[in-house]
Amino acid sequence: MIEIVLRTKNITKKYNGHAAVNNVSMEVKQGDIYGLIGKNGAGKTTLLRAISGLTVPQSGEIEMFNEASSEGLSKARMKTGCIIETPSFFPYLSARKNLEYYRIQKGIVENDCVGNSLKIVGLEDTGRKKYKNFSLGMKQRLGLAFAIMGNPDLLILDEPINGLDPTGIVEFRELLQKLNRERNITIIISSHILGELSQIATNYGFIHNGELVEQITAKELREKCKSCLAIKVDDTAKAVVIIENQLNSNNYQVLNNNEISLYEYVDTPEIVTKALINGGVMVSSINQNGANLENYFIGLIGGAHNA
Repeated sequence: MIEIVLRTKNITKKYNGHAAVNNVSMEVKQGDIYGLIGKNGAGKTTLLRAISGLTVPQSGEIEMFNEASSEGLSKARMKTGCIIETPSFFPYLSARKNLEYYRIQKGIVENDCVGNSLKIVGLEDTGRKKYKNFSLGMKQRLGLAFAIMGNPDLLILDEPINGLDPTGIVEFRELLQKLNRERNITIIISSHILGELSQIATNYGFIHNGELVEQITAKELREKCKSCLAIKVDDTAKAVVIIENQLNSNNYQVLNNNEISLYEYVDTPEIVTKALINGGVMVSSINQNGANLENYFIGLIGGAHNA
């Protein structure tokens, strides 16, 4: 039986009366790389801060490693490594000395954990080089070394690839895959760079305006992003009625800009066009398409916004 590492139930966090996170229920299984996807300001950071104990939600429940009480959650969070905000490293210290400081602060007794962590992230040969002279990619990797120093079972990473160049993104991605594969570390990673998350995520949570609008596995998402007919019409509501009642299909998605993705009739668009026109719907265009993660997300939050 697969263990549930994290489960939240109806988490709500408000600031000045505004719900930054609203009634969020999510589930992360052991071994997942869970991609939390949302635009800037969608609530990703607030949700991750609540999960990691950096902020307290007004309502809802959090369960980690089968612990839900305050004392149990404190114990469970000791199995967790986080990069929610950039760690405050000392600019004039080396990578090793910075980590040694935090090893003592965290009460980690294993002296070799610093060297091991630096080796995993590829910073073992930085010597006396000061943190202030590190590249952004090196700083992000040191942050990851800090997060894994206590051998966590769960990593919570908020926008860790933000600002990295393409090479840095690939290196960081490969590091996460290695940690997941070789150490069986479950990872929750947030980002608005959807194409990069699609390279590593096994599961997704789409968050918009503080609400988790969908949870879906990578396999399910690939199925939904298969080839489709991209149809642009003047009246999506009327078109949906025709698709459901005359074409007998529920396998579609309404997107922004009066567009519909229809996952059936891909090879016979003329049948769809005829049915829509005969039903009084003006068809501006109809094309064969393969959706991607960005298009799917835009369609999802567009639908949620207009619901």
